[in-house]
Amino acid sequence: MSQLLIRYSRILEIVGDLVKVEVPSSEETASQISFGDLALIESRDETQDILPRLSQVILLEGDRVSLQVFSGTKGLSTHSVVRFLGRPMEVTFSPNILGRAFSGTGQPIDGGPALTEEPKIEIDGPTVNPARRILASRMIRTDVPMIDVFNSLVESQKIPIFSVAGEPYNQLLARIGAQADADIVVFGGIGMIFDDYHFFRRTFEEAGISARTVMFVHQGSDPTVEALLVPDMALAVAERYAVSEGKRVLVLLTDMTAYADALKEVGISMEHVPSNRGYIGDLYSQLARRYEKACDYKGAGSVTILSVTTMPGDDVTHPVPDNTGYITEGQFYLHNGVIDPFGSLSRLKQHVVGKVTREDHSQIMNGLIRFYAAAQDAEQKLAMSFELSEYDERLLKFGRMFQERFMDINVSLPLEAALDLGWKTLAECFREEELLMKQSLIDKYFPRDTAAATA
Repeated sequence: MSQLLIRYSRILEIVGDLVKVEVPSSEETASQISFGDLALIESRDETQDILPRLSQVILLEGDRVSLQVFSGTKGLSTHSVVRFLGRPMEVTFSPNILGRAFSGTGQPIDGGPALTEEPKIEIDGPTVNPARRILASRMIRTDVPMIDVFNSLVESQKIPIFSVAGEPYNQLLARIGAQADADIVVFGGIGMIFDDYHFFRRTFEEAGISARTVMFVHQGSDPTVEALLVPDMALAVAERYAVSEGKRVLVLLTDMTAYADALKEVGISMEHVPSNRGYIGDLYSQLARRYEKACDYKGAGSVTILSVTTMPGDDVTHPVPDNTGYITEGQFYLHNGVIDPFGSLSRLKQHVVGKVTREDHSQIMNGLIRFYAAAQDAEQKLAMSFELSEYDERLLKFGRMFQERFMDINVSLPLEAALDLGWKTLAECFREEELLMKQSLIDKYFPRDTAAATA
């Protein structure tokens, strides 16, 4: 007999957004229930005006099945009944999802038509076979100098933006999504306020990229458990675009700390033994399952993941950023409204710097950071009232120019223009012999007219 025709009425308890139902093991269909399958929880009394609640199997314990209710359990009673659908969670995938925004359960929230008849794909599938992965070798240009010049974003990379509450990380993420040279942008927002959701949508529309953008948004007023579906939906859609259509897909996720908090809340409801600071013991595995979807597929497209991870109390040892750092390939530190050049790192940039970018990229990248570090030392000498040399004064001038021209996250420059500006900035502050760079590059790129005018 089909599972759809069998209704289980023995609900044992309702705790938070979890429902435990007894499924007698003697029944033949009980063995057909699998982890991750969907179920409908309905009112036993058909005269009651209570809509069916979609839920998912998250634990199988003998005769007991634990269900996670996506829209919350408010209004449900132990007199309800459960029907198992025999399939896992799915998300709509078709050309019609481009330019649309969906909730944590995959329902449209943009006022557009429903897509109930469109094809669907399963979410949270296995990661790609390592044999089908190829080495990252292509750069994703963002026109953000602190990324393109100093910590290049590479296709198939998984990299977070580490920041704290109050920093403009969403503004930075939106700019990168609007300016990145990706074929498709898939956005996943977790625990967002409506203003932030509206900001991202408006930014994509004004940049003219909404027609190649898909948004999955869990707002703060939505049930907590729906937050757990957003990354899986976004990554499932991204993976299908990359594999089936050969697209270069950029996935933007914010905020993965909110995702981890949702995992913790569900873990508490299931009475799991808490680990560090109350988070679930398999936090690392849960994060890794999502981040490892980043991949450059052999003979197909690629999936690149750029996420936001907020650090409570600016504590990088907090479980979420700490675990994230072991999984990802670097990080961007956003502090005081700028991307910190010393704390940021892209471990894959060596695959593209000087290979797919201009020959002077590596020298400019290292030279600018070296002089900025020296400028910071000069700032400390000034703060401690030490006497400054003429060279220290030039370092201070360079430090101010570097912050204005490169570190401000509102600066937007193509990579080649940023490299040229780097040479110009060096020429305005230092002499050729002070650069300690390859003479062949100095002869080719050093703007001597600028140097002569400022000498």
